Amino acid sequence: MPDTVLDLKGLKCPLPVLKTRKALSRLDAGDSLTVLTTDPMAEIDIPHFCKENGHTLLEAERTDKGHRFLLRKGA
Repeated sequence: MPDTVLDLKGLKCPLPVLKTRKALSRLDAGDSLTVLTTDPMAEIDIPHFCKENGHTLLEAERTDKGHRFLLRKGA
């Protein structure tokens, strides 16, 4: 299955995490999700969300305008 991209640029905390949770709920275990954000708190919130909910953070990088996270849905 191709990677799903979730563009959350312009949204402020807690919306990026809430929308990431909702998007992951629609995916199957093992599927990947790319999340794009501009909220500075996402750098802390998204990795914490993954750790607390059994998802894998495969990549986290700063971009010119924010962040890009690559997640894999847990079981």
